[in-house]
Amino acid sequence: MSPTEKRIKIYTLSTCIHCKKAKAYLSECQVPYQSVEVDLMKGKERESVIEEVSRYNPRLTFPTILIGEEVIVGFNEEKVKKALDL
Repeated sequence: MSPTEKRIKIYTLSTCIHCKKAKAYLSECQVPYQSVEVDLMKGKERESVIEEVSRYNPRLTFPTILIGEEVIVGFNEEKVKKALDL
């Protein structure tokens, strides 16, 4: 499966430098991804997303990156590269 065929979703905080680096890296690799900036959400939507993130990453740290079925907590370029088969 090529990187562009895998569903990529990244949960971030707008002020997090590691989150910004992760998004920049995904953009550099030219892979489409969905970004969710959790700290910019409000009310029920935010509660729902926090619940969703905690299912993948109970410690609720950011970024939390989903690549296909794989969950990567924090920005680790090597793990992302491997998950994307780059």
